[in-house]
Amino acid sequence: MKHLFFLAALLSLGVTMQAQQTQKPPLHGRHWMAVTGKPLAATAGSMIFQKGGNAVDAACAMLAATCTMWDVLSWGGETQALIFNPKTKKVIAINALGVAPTGATPEFFKGKGYSFPPEYGPLAAVTPGTPGGLCYMLAEYGTLSLKEVLAPAMEMAAGYPIEAQTANSMERAKDRLKQWPYSKAVFLTHPGEKREAPEAGEIFVQKELLATLTKMVEAEQEALKKKKSRKEAIMAAYDRFYKGDIAKEFVRGCQEQGGLITEQDLARWKPIEEEPLHVNYKGIEVYKLQSWTQGPMLLQSLNILENFDLKGMGYNSPQYIHTLYQTMNLTFADRDFYYGDPYFMPKTPINGLLSKAYAKERAKMINPDHNDPNPLPGDPYPFEGKSNPYLQLMQQHQALTDTAAEKKPAGFVPKHDAAGILNTPASEEMYAANDVDSAYMDRLWRGTTSVEAADKDGWVVSITPSGGWTPACIAGHTGVGMSQRLQSFVLDSALCPFNVIAPGKRPRVTLTPSMALKDGKPYLSFAVQGGDTQDQNLLQFFLNMVEFGMTVQQATEAANINTNQLWLSLGGTSVKERMPHPGSILLNNNTPEATRTILKKMGYTTSYSERTSGPVNAIFLDTAHGSLWGGSSNHGEDYGIGW
Repeated sequence: MKHLFFLAALLSLGVTMQAQQTQKPPLHGRHWMAVTGKPLAATAGSMIFQKGGNAVDAACAMLAATCTMWDVLSWGGETQALIFNPKTKKVIAINALGVAPTGATPEFFKGKGYSFPPEYGPLAAVTPGTPGGLCYMLAEYGTLSLKEVLAPAMEMAAGYPIEAQTANSMERAKDRLKQWPYSKAVFLTHPGEKREAPEAGEIFVQKELLATLTKMVEAEQEALKKKKSRKEAIMAAYDRFYKGDIAKEFVRGCQEQGGLITEQDLARWKPIEEEPLHVNYKGIEVYKLQSWTQGPMLLQSLNILENFDLKGMGYNSPQYIHTLYQTMNLTFADRDFYYGDPYFMPKTPINGLLSKAYAKERAKMINPDHNDPNPLPGDPYPFEGKSNPYLQLMQQHQALTDTAAEKKPAGFVPKHDAAGILNTPASEEMYAANDVDSAYMDRLWRGTTSVEAADKDGWVVSITPSGGWTPACIAGHTGVGMSQRLQSFVLDSALCPFNVIAPGKRPRVTLTPSMALKDGKPYLSFAVQGGDTQDQNLLQFFLNMVEFGMTVQQATEAANINTNQLWLSLGGTSVKERMPHPGSILLNNNTPEATRTILKKMGYTTSYSERTSGPVNAIFLDTAHGSLWGGSSNHGEDYGIGW
């Protein structure tokens, strides 16, 4: 065994050397950097920078463009952001996640036979957050008008050449889209033909979305004519969306199709500016959003990993992979039981979860020689000087997890399309013989996009927006696709007492932008798409740079591992479909045979893929040289531009 460990460690060094060559070149800029999920959207960011806008202006333009392009999200979705303000030298968190509507209770959904809120349709919707989040960020921290920032998106809504990835997803989902009349009218541009969705390169026009965006800009411009300030004018556009004629049509269209959202739900909702969470890892302050996201899981993982010599283990050596996998399983176990909306009771014991002392105790639980098939949530309450009131519920949770641990997972090879995007739509034949099947992997990796921006004045932005992905149910004649984020709630407290659905409450989401400071200055801004794998990939990206000395582009392309030993946050209509898959690990195809052999002996069930990470987008702020480095992985259509 020792011989195999040594051989695998040597091979892992070879992998690191191979990582010196990247498939995409690193981006360099002195004045600004814009990176996001689509080339046209990155261009939108560059247009705003060239107008003299700052990184917040550019990020808002990219956000608007990606929503308009349906880059696995739309205008009715949600926005989560971290912003470094160079004036205050602080990181700001923006919570623009929608809430459960009136009537969204466990009893309502159980009465309809659901184990979780549905994946699709109007009953899957939280209130839209992206329009309000964009307006708030722009008003408070941008410099340009809403009219200027939305100009690229509005031009695209008037017609842009749609790319194959989005057009093909519309075609694959056409049977579901036909259930919703407003979606059918927008997405299926060739009704009755063999291919009803747009073709790649076809000019895709969204007249009703353009009308909605035009109304928002009109509200801003009318306010300016009345001598309102720039901020007041932008918030007038916000009010028209959430309290005016746009809101009325959104609600009418939602309820007509069976949704629950009311005008009062929209009017009451507001984005929240809040304090982010952070931990120090070897002198680097790493920032994430609060427990309404899975972001603290990465912070908990860093606290645990600080107790190990990761660099000494070697990049992707068996010891490193095992330690990383076990750490993530422990922190996912905590996420799955303790995370939820901090503005509702009960409140997540976040101080205990993020304490270094708690992390040391969790680190002691890692068996260096074998996978633990049943990692359970810990007890962070004593680290806050309190007693845990949920011990009985934890026993019920343990019973569910024990059931998952008894299952024997089988391997699965993920399927990707020509662009390298995970391509396992639910309509395809399922791999019934495999426990970890194509439908499971689709739910695990379900994507969105990310937006990264930075400028020479020190503004830095990281956003992971989502919601309203194809197949989206469009609300009336607004052109706005409704979110599907309600599915991230649970209906039973034994699964997570902190994340049980209630009207006005935010679901615990996977969406998780990241930022890091070094010596009080911005060091990294990074994010990724990919459902429950987001913080898995971001953790490894961060360690690739900090522990293994990779450049930002090398780190975005480097081979990752994925654990399936967690409760899924998305999809699945039953508890069984969301259960953890103990010991199931996804490895890169280039994993050496010696490493594969060792991991199997340690109790892992391995599967392999050419690509094992969602598209990581990142900006490294090189303070030593006064420059910006952009990284955008080779796993999709993500793209960046710098100057």
